[in-house]
Amino acid sequence: MTVIDFSAFIGRLATASGETILPFFRTSLSIDDKSKTKDFDPVTEADRAAEAVMRRLIKASFPQHGIVGEEFGNEREDADYVWVLDPIDGTKSFIGGFPIWGTLIALLHKGTPVYGMMHQPFIGERFSGDNGSATYKGPTSERRLQVRRCASLSEATTYTTSPLLMNEHDRAVFGRIEQGARLSRYGGDCYSYCMLAAGHVDLVVETELKPYDIAALIPIVTGAGGIVTTWEGKPAQGGGRIVAAGDARVHEEALKLLNQ
Repeated sequence: MTVIDFSAFIGRLATASGETILPFFRTSLSIDDKSKTKDFDPVTEADRAAEAVMRRLIKASFPQHGIVGEEFGNEREDADYVWVLDPIDGTKSFIGGFPIWGTLIALLHKGTPVYGMMHQPFIGERFSGDNGSATYKGPTSERRLQVRRCASLSEATTYTTSPLLMNEHDRAVFGRIEQGARLSRYGGDCYSYCMLAAGHVDLVVETELKPYDIAALIPIVTGAGGIVTTWEGKPAQGGGRIVAAGDARVHEEALKLLNQ
């Protein structure tokens, strides 16, 4: 089977998860803290319900496939095809009522992300990619995604979810990026990468990401012509410290600053 064979099914996963999540959004819902440290790591009924729905659909349709999910762990992760699920990427925005969160669905083939989707059901947007191309579907339009050219960091708009999520050392290193960029903004989670793919942002720098935070976004950014690696320039699907850029020149400049 090819990636194209899976695209309609991924659309079903997005629709089912969105229908599960939306009744919880901007309501009084219970919030648990998964963190075992002082850092707040929220999870809601919506996170769990949406992942459970997607897992049921995957198991019914592709019982031989593996699943890696944020809320319910890993199953058959050594399978040739593995689904990587983050039911709500941006849970802190979700519980605050801000619509800058999304459901991340990735399909890995032999460890490599070959298809990814970010679905924002409240706004009605879907960003998808297969490394070769990327597409936006919204309430009023559908178009191909394309990163924009940016000659240098001094001309770039850069995003990170929050420097407070970084350890002290990485925060200081990230400061070099902020000092060199034309504009630095915070927030966004998965949306930052989608806006990079759409040509509105030039650079995204993050730390301590999990595989389910980034796997779906790699085929979208890459399909739009961008680059996603670790700070060391290695493949990013395992998570960790991540840098994504729309232009190879900005990516190269960022890597040099991050590794000084």
